[in-house]
Amino acid sequence: MRIAVALVVLLFSSVAVSAQTKNPVSTVVREILPRQQKNLVAAAEAMPADKYSFKPTAEQMTFAHLILHIAESNNSLCAKISDMAEPKASEVKESDGKDALVASLQASFDFCSSSLAKLDDSKLGDTVALFGGREGPRASALFSLTSDWADHYSAAAMYLRLNGVLPPTAKKK
Repeated sequence: MRIAVALVVLLFSSVAVSAQTKNPVSTVVREILPRQQKNLVAAAEAMPADKYSFKPTAEQMTFAHLILHIAESNNSLCAKISDMAEPKASEVKESDGKDALVASLQASFDFCSSSLAKLDDSKLGDTVALFGGREGPRASALFSLTSDWADHYSAAAMYLRLNGVLPPTAKKK
């Protein structure tokens, strides 16, 4: 029953957005971006610099690698989605430290903001190169982007909590 109610609410929300704009999908992604940017950058800033080498298990990436991965993913996906050249980011490395990694993350979100500003839904069916050498619709890259933001924030929040740091969304306002 709860799932049915949630689907009805989602459907009516989508209909309301559709009625207000001719580009509901790209508009919603542009609305999601500032919150995800705020939370992911705040998470990167919240982790103490000496904990950027932390990884929960030997098999997992370090926090520094996670932040670098997010920046690289943002740049790659936003370039594919907007059909723009990927920015020539400075060669930031995992070992470059917190300040460089946070700046790289912020720059990747700035690139996404500017590149997605021109996106409209008419191009979402166009074929683009996706990860793993496969091709698919531009919409797939757009949905991967928003999914990645949620997944990456979840991982960052877990890394923070394991180091005794409250994630940004868990703090009282």
